[in-house]
Amino acid sequence: MKRGLLPLALVLLLAGCAAEKGIVDRGAYELDTRHQAQAAYPRVKVLVIHYTADDFDSSLATLTAKQVSSHYLIPAKPPAPDGKPRIWQLVPENELAWHAGVSFWRGTNRINDTSVGIELENRGWQKAGGVKYFAPFEPAQIAALIPLAKDIIARYDIQPQNVVAHADIAPQRKEDPGPLFPWRELAQQGIGAWPDPARIAFYLNGQPPHQPVDREALLGLLARYGYEVPPGATDKEKNRIISAFQMHFRPELYSGVSDKETMAIIEALLEKYGEE
Repeated sequence: MKRGLLPLALVLLLAGCAAEKGIVDRGAYELDTRHQAQAAYPRVKVLVIHYTADDFDSSLATLTAKQVSSHYLIPAKPPAPDGKPRIWQLVPENELAWHAGVSFWRGTNRINDTSVGIELENRGWQKAGGVKYFAPFEPAQIAALIPLAKDIIARYDIQPQNVVAHADIAPQRKEDPGPLFPWRELAQQGIGAWPDPARIAFYLNGQPPHQPVDREALLGLLARYGYEVPPGATDKEKNRIISAFQMHFRPELYSGVSDKETMAIIEALLEKYGEE
């Protein structure tokens, strides 16, 4: 073998390998993946939290039938056969699940197309003696939700204001996950938005929290944050939008009444997270 021949062969081989980098063989065709567009964004932008309003077995049956679906289902008391809470994945994240239904958030409808949905086994609301009350969430269930939600948020770079309740995106139809869901505690874990108390106090400016404010002005701020406020909405529909917001950010009073504290909360949120 002549001196210099082997090195030349190696050079040619390496050049051939380099030329094939980014070329993916698909059998009947090849893909050139070397030129990736900058104007590309993940499908998933929103994380939606639900409750099932049923027990686990019934919820699992419903969510694996043909009418509705969700990416994840977390039992009220997740089993931990290996020392870790078990969560049911019903739909891969890269596939669309039908959990949001007719919905709207921050200028976009068809939230199923852009979201991951998590269902929590929870009875929802009941009535006793004519009084409506919501079922609490089990601590073990929330403990299981936290790492899952963190993973999803990190995977898709979901913004805090896009971690939402089903009620936020469909206030005329839904109330889940209800006023007992621990949004404040989750925000402390980096999951979802929460206003700074000092800024709420700033916007209250010493005024009584339940002092009435102009409802249309409040709804205008809610629309800027992301809620759908359709033209021609009835009084009842407007109250449901306000109530959905209060249930998320002021769960101790979610009457749907326009008051100064509700306005201060949305002003603090807009200051912190911006508009849709």
